[in-house]
Amino acid sequence: MDFSQQPRPTEAGILQFMEICDSFYPPDAVTASIEQQRQWYDALCSRFDRPLPEGMRTQDDAVMGRIPVRRYPPRTIRTSTCLLYLHGGGFVVGSLESHHAICAEIADHAGAELVSVDYRLAPEHRWPAQTDDCYGVLKSLLAEGKTVVLIGDSAGGNLAAGLAVRAKGEELSGIVGQILIYPALGGDLVSGSYEEMANAPGLTTADVGYYRSVLQAPAGDPVVEPLASSSFAGLPPAFITVAHFDPLRDDGRNYAARLAEAGVEVWFREEPQMVHAWLRARHMSDGARAGFRAICEAARHFAGSN
Repeated sequence: MDFSQQPRPTEAGILQFMEICDSFYPPDAVTASIEQQRQWYDALCSRFDRPLPEGMRTQDDAVMGRIPVRRYPPRTIRTSTCLLYLHGGGFVVGSLESHHAICAEIADHAGAELVSVDYRLAPEHRWPAQTDDCYGVLKSLLAEGKTVVLIGDSAGGNLAAGLAVRAKGEELSGIVGQILIYPALGGDLVSGSYEEMANAPGLTTADVGYYRSVLQAPAGDPVVEPLASSSFAGLPPAFITVAHFDPLRDDGRNYAARLAEAGVEVWFREEPQMVHAWLRARHMSDGARAGFRAICEAARHFAGSN
């Protein structure tokens, strides 16, 4: 296949970001062992790590005695609402460390405490271990009397959207917003952006299929495939952002449309020059910087800390 003919962005900052990523994480990474994939991913994330914002001291904790979390209280807390962050990584890679700086900066900008969840990974732990861990943390926060904004990127965006669906089904109240960042929401893998961006840089349609096969979640379950929901009414207001050069793009587009049709308040943003995982490029790409600022503003809005 001639990858030179594949759709690619032209923004200088994101092209530099892609070069750095390719030097740490090969395009065929999913063909390697799980252990090797995690080593590559950890090294890549470490490359983009940054110091904590001034005055922030994180705290590692465990919820329900077994689910590791990291708390990010900003120097100035302007709201009692909590941000619950679920990291990306295809349910296979990622940790509290991989999204450390991202979580810290969102908490600092929003003026709200953020809790990041170190949920169990596949293939050691298949579905529903991931959603169960995150749901347990959510219920604990709500039991403390907190209101919660769900935030997640990629696989974490899937988990965040799924928690909102799950909470609605169990009539659990207290979720005041959901921020879904290039989320995987159960698209068909053969049409729309899955076809158009099948070989996009950073994530291919084949990669998405691989991660699904590792997770082994039941097809059609709206908690793992929110696009399969029978009704979208009554879900929390949403901010959804997608990357143009990403096979997952239309999952976010379609979900935003379904929410809007059901009367749910929704903000949708498509980053025209971005690729999957552009959050890491927020300090080197103009497009990523603007996109990250919009995420932080959405978190501040939903948390009521304006």
